[in-house]
Amino acid sequence: MGTQFLVRYSILLTMLVIGAAVAQQPSAGGIETIDRIVAVVNENVVTRQELNEVLRATLKQLQKQGVQPPAPAILEKQLLERIILNRVQLQLAKETGLTVSDTELDQTLRRIAQENKMTMPEFYSALERDGISFNKFRNEIRDEIILVRLKEREVNNRVNVTEGEVDNFLHSQEGSSNHDDEYRLAHILIQLPEQANVSQIADRRLRAEAALAQLQNGADFARVAAEFSESSDAMDGGLLDWRPGGQLTKKFAEILAPMKPGEITPVIQTQAGLHILKLVDRRNQKSGETTVNQTHARHILVKISELTSEADARRRIVELKERLDHGGKFDELARLHSEDASAPSGGDLGWLSPGDTVPEFERAMSTLKPGQISEPVQSPFGWHLINVIDHRTKDVSQERQRQSARQAIRARKADAAFQEWLQRLRDRAYVEYRLEEG
Repeated sequence: MGTQFLVRYSILLTMLVIGAAVAQQPSAGGIETIDRIVAVVNENVVTRQELNEVLRATLKQLQKQGVQPPAPAILEKQLLERIILNRVQLQLAKETGLTVSDTELDQTLRRIAQENKMTMPEFYSALERDGISFNKFRNEIRDEIILVRLKEREVNNRVNVTEGEVDNFLHSQEGSSNHDDEYRLAHILIQLPEQANVSQIADRRLRAEAALAQLQNGADFARVAAEFSESSDAMDGGLLDWRPGGQLTKKFAEILAPMKPGEITPVIQTQAGLHILKLVDRRNQKSGETTVNQTHARHILVKISELTSEADARRRIVELKERLDHGGKFDELARLHSEDASAPSGGDLGWLSPGDTVPEFERAMSTLKPGQISEPVQSPFGWHLINVIDHRTKDVSQERQRQSARQAIRARKADAAFQEWLQRLRDRAYVEYRLEEG
């Protein structure tokens, strides 16, 4: 099967596959290397064994991709810095009480198995065949969920998009011949320290120009990214998912507009750092009239948490369903008992289009007629009762256009804000390197 199956689950970052490496093996001659500290991160440490595990898994990953790895000393430093970045984020999460319950974690593992069409025993066996300890894998999943939630709390939830920004975005796109274009990019990021001075910027630019020189001399982009890039996707060749032109910064969009697939940009400086982009591919997604079937629905949600087990949540939702069956008013019970942000409005979710909710919710909702209330429905968020108010067919071209614009603006602002936040967090951490001691 291989660890590549993990990429189907959206929250799993590259460090998950790296972190789930096999345990350290004995060195030649049957003598095991004594573990030691290679870095101190605030009040925590990174050991040689941890770094070796990541190094072995990364080399295996690069070999699968057919990418020549950087020199060992360079690769070690790159990977150590990635471990440090993860460590400072997890430390902040712990200090601020951000946790993931065992129940939530078990649900996530079940979903990963289901996404890969496996039972849990089959899933355990697949991990075992790959030489991956299930307990270690479980802990890595927990950490990745925490990292995603930390980013949501510290960055994404603080990004606001105004209607004026949406209007300006749409207006600026009207005269653009490539506003329907989507880009497949690879990138190299050289980060700049918080409040970097002229000397620091010049030093970092020399590093970026050295990477660009290798590319201009015909070096493979993935290999140069693995050696130079300080982004979390460096070991994946810096490859990014397809992105709408509107999601890119204005500077990036202007530079990429006339480029052809395969071409590489000069060094581009932004607040997040110094960038080199490769246009891997581009495609045009013309937006026409979009007619969809919508459902006006409301719901009651009981979440599963450390304080509420799955059985308790289901029992509560069953009790609420019984009260509704005996004449209880849906909006009143939603206001009193729902644990969703829609509770103050009686659980009203407004008009929902396909894809607006998770699959479990959408499947149950689609079977209901106006006025009907569902049986208890389980989703990743907990247990729901769904009440369909009405169905309709509507042209949502303009709504979708504004929604796409809002998402593009939010993604652009969130990307920049996350890089700045991560750099500040790293700059403020106490880090002592001991890599050269062995």
